[in-house]
Amino acid sequence: MSAILGGKRSAVDRVVELGVRNYWYPIAASYHVRQAPVGLTRLGERIMVWRDDAGTVHALEDRCPHRGARLSLGWNLGDRIACSYHGIEIGADGCVASVPAVHNSGLEGRQCVRSYPCIERYGAIFAWFGDALHPGPAPLTLPEELSGDGWGHILCTAHWRCNYAYAIDNVMDPMHGTYLHAISHSMARGDKTAVMRATKTETGLMFEKEGQRDVNFDWVEFGDTGALWLRLQIPYGKNAGPGGSFAIVGLVTPVDARNCRVFFWRCRKVQGWQRDVWRFLYRARLEGLHWHVLEQDRVVLETLPNDAREREFLYQHDSGLSRVRRIIRQKAEAQVDACAAAGVGEFEAG
Repeated sequence: MSAILGGKRSAVDRVVELGVRNYWYPIAASYHVRQAPVGLTRLGERIMVWRDDAGTVHALEDRCPHRGARLSLGWNLGDRIACSYHGIEIGADGCVASVPAVHNSGLEGRQCVRSYPCIERYGAIFAWFGDALHPGPAPLTLPEELSGDGWGHILCTAHWRCNYAYAIDNVMDPMHGTYLHAISHSMARGDKTAVMRATKTETGLMFEKEGQRDVNFDWVEFGDTGALWLRLQIPYGKNAGPGGSFAIVGLVTPVDARNCRVFFWRCRKVQGWQRDVWRFLYRARLEGLHWHVLEQDRVVLETLPNDAREREFLYQHDSGLSRVRRIIRQKAEAQVDACAAAGVGEFEAG
């Protein structure tokens, strides 16, 4: 029995470490993928992304079924990719379309490569990472700051050399802004002490400082709506231009066990000519300051030891990140249990 429990615990740990399946994850900014195939590693899996002649994005496992060469080194033929090693052509559905070196190959027509459902929204490319029981994607709904009318948004994305869970913990910790970012143009205000409160929402939970709304980085929301996202607001004065508070919607995508890519949409409620003014102001005056804040986060997280979670002493301010950790682990346990009951591996593709 102990061996069985140990095996399950190990499987759950692996899912948590590399990212829970059956969600949409942003994998790249739209401008990173043009005509040439692009090779990426996401959730521990090598994938290849390209655009067809109509500009539609497709993603495949980055592996030629013939000898295992990376398809991202191949040629874009529009609706298919040709492997540079021996010219084998793979369609967007993962089926072998042609083996030009031989006649009547048995590979032709067979699905030999995993295909990832893709959508392009808000300046980013999202891919669905499903397990064997969920090959088809669920709907994706993101917060109003991205999906609603009247908002302007700018995507910032970066590679961080830490496990993705550290990045989520960081955002679920509003109190760090008062200290780490104390000299920031936008986070210099607010008390150094706070009582924190967690509240359930329809899609996740809200974690906030009691009695300190609209002062600093005072609250953060965790949501589960086809993707796992984080949302927060930072109050801005009138000298920062139109649009009220500065909102951030963030998603974190695992690369592997020790690397992740962060996607932060910086949002303000502006439209028409005011949106153009805000975009100009952001690019000219604010973007560098915001990157400085992100760099402070990155440096701290990248220098944390890999076993930091195993040696920490948490207190009341950490209850929000503790709850999100439990939520993610429960989802991983449910995935492992469901796959085990169906007799498939938790990382097997559908």
